[in-house]
Order: sequence, then structure tokens, then C-alpha cells
Amino acid sequence: MTTILSYRKSRRRQANAVMLLLIAVILLAFAGLFIGSSHMTMRDSFGALFKKGNAAQVRILWNIRIPRILAAIIAGAGLSVSGLIMQTNLNNPMASPATLGVSNAAVFGANLSIIAFAGGFLSTGNNLNHYAVGANPYATSLVAFLFSTLSILVILGLCRLRSFQPDVVVLAGIAVGSVWTAATTILQFYATDVGLSAAVIWTFGDLGRAAYRTDLIMAVVVLAGALYFYAVSWRLNALLGGDAAAKSMGVNVELLRFSSMLAASLITAVCVSYLGIIGFVGIICPHVVKRLLGYDHRISIPASLLSGSILLLLADTLSRSIGNGSALPVGAITSLAGAPFFLAIIFSRKGE
Repeated sequence: MTTILSYRKSRRRQANAVMLLLIAVILLAFAGLFIGSSHMTMRDSFGALFKKGNAAQVRILWNIRIPRILAAIIAGAGLSVSGLIMQTNLNNPMASPATLGVSNAAVFGANLSIIAFAGGFLSTGNNLNHYAVGANPYATSLVAFLFSTLSILVILGLCRLRSFQPDVVVLAGIAVGSVWTAATTILQFYATDVGLSAAVIWTFGDLGRAAYRTDLIMAVVVLAGALYFYAVSWRLNALLGGDAAAKSMGVNVELLRFSSMLAASLITAVCVSYLGIIGFVGIICPHVVKRLLGYDHRISIPASLLSGSILLLLADTLSRSIGNGSALPVGAITSLAGAPFFLAIIFSRKGE
């Protein structure tokens, strides 16, 4: 009886925590409407929210702030839950969306699109007008996504040859990621100044390039992935006990690893291809959630989704507050917060 009461109390506490996270997301999103580098007052923002007052302020709120707030919520959730799933599958607390080289492949794809096709790969020189005419952000995102997907399929295909051992996945991800990085370096070496600068700017994790269309695409992919993860949450819980224990419970471990890693990687690929590299979200949020709420994926999945949104909303609000007229790349903010956190994880596990 005591055990049942304790279980119910624990579940109630976890449910309350998830509800608090949801409230925090709503409050931060609402606060983000009134904070930015355009120096609009709260009254101006309220008026623009109802499409009253200055036309420029209405455009700032509806065409810039709201799309980037939605992007922060969606991408933060996607990167966070992807990190959680990868850590479970690989049994590695350091695993994140960058583990499989997804980001490296996206960077190469974007560089190829910008430098070779739009930026003037030995043809248009440094003519900025030629670049402006040829550049297409959707084409760049598409090429980045295609190369990310290719990288995922190559790595998962290689791992199928070794029965999907977690250590093989990590090593294959490092090896393939290094190939993409080397290819990017070679491509940039031959780039013109304009193409190179545009390619480097793309790699910055920046929510400013978000639009309603990109937000919708990311939302569909993240939502579909999250629903799938939740549907197999009991299988993921079984995987926490080890492959042998999961198989004894009837779980097809190889298929579960392949499908969940593929879904997590696709979520990452979509977010990265539209917004650039946003690091450490997939490490920080799952660790905090598991430390506070436990490892049960029925709780940790929604909690990771919400905590990722919170982290990216906070980072974006900070980047727009200290940018002195222009928002800083949000990827720089998450990296500044994530690097010390990463080191803390390493030193806290020194006895293991």
C-alpha cells in the first residue's frame, strides 16, 4: 500500500512539473513579444500585436518576432528530445544530435549550395549582385537537409552490418562527420570572398531566418517524431535495462534503435538545415530532466520537449537584448551556456 501511494505521489509530482514547464514556455513566449533590439515599448508591442499603430512596428512583431519565437519553441523541443533519444539508444550521456555527424553534413550541404551554386564558385567572382540573385535560402536548406539525410543513412547502414552496437554508432558518426568537415574545408578553400562569408554566416545558429513556412515544416516533423517516441516509450524504458533485458521483454532492439535514431536524426536535420548550428540543447535539457524527473520516457519525453523550448526561448531573448541593435546568433548563446555544463558533466562522472 505504501509503495502504491509513493508511486502515485511521484507521478503527481512529475505531472505537476511538466505542467509548470508548459506554463513557463507560454510565459517566456509572451515575454519575447515585448523584448528585442528595435527598442519598441511595451505599449508599441501591444498595439502591433493587434495590428494597430505604426506599420513598421506591426511588421517587426508579426514578420520577425513571432516567427522566431515559434522557431525557438519548435527547434528547442526537437533538438532536446533528439538528444534524449540518442542518449538512451547509445547508452551514452554525452550523445547529442551532433553525435552522428548530422550537423557536419548539413554544413557541407549548405556550403555546397552557397559557394558552388549561389556564391560564385570560381565563376561570378566577388560580385555581390550575382550572389544576391542566385542565393535561395530554401534551396540552401534543402541541400543541407539532403546531405544530412544521406549522412544518417550511411551511418545507420554501416551500423546494421555490426548489429547496431552503440559504440559502433558513435565511432561511425565521428568518422563520417570528420569526412564532411574535411570536405567543407576544401570547398571553403576554393570559395570567393563573398561565397565564403555567406557560408560562414549560415553556420551561425540564427533564429532570425525563421519564417512561418519554415516553422510549419519544422513543427510537422518535430510533432511526428515526438508522437512516435511517445508511442514507443515503454520500449525505450526497456532499453534502459540493457539489450538483453529489452529482448527478454519482446523488444526488437535493432529495429527500435534504427527507427528511433533515424527519427531523431531527421528532426535534427530539419532544424539545422533551416536555422544553422545550435549546439548543446540536446545535452543540457535531457540531463536536467533526467536528474530532476527520472528516466521514465513517458515523462522525460514531454519534459525534454518543453525544457528545450525554454532554453532556446531564454537564449533568443538574451541574444535580442544584448545585441545593441541587432540580435546575436542564438547558437553562440547556447554554446556559451553549454560548454561549462558539458565540462561539469565530465568532471562529475570522473569516478565512473
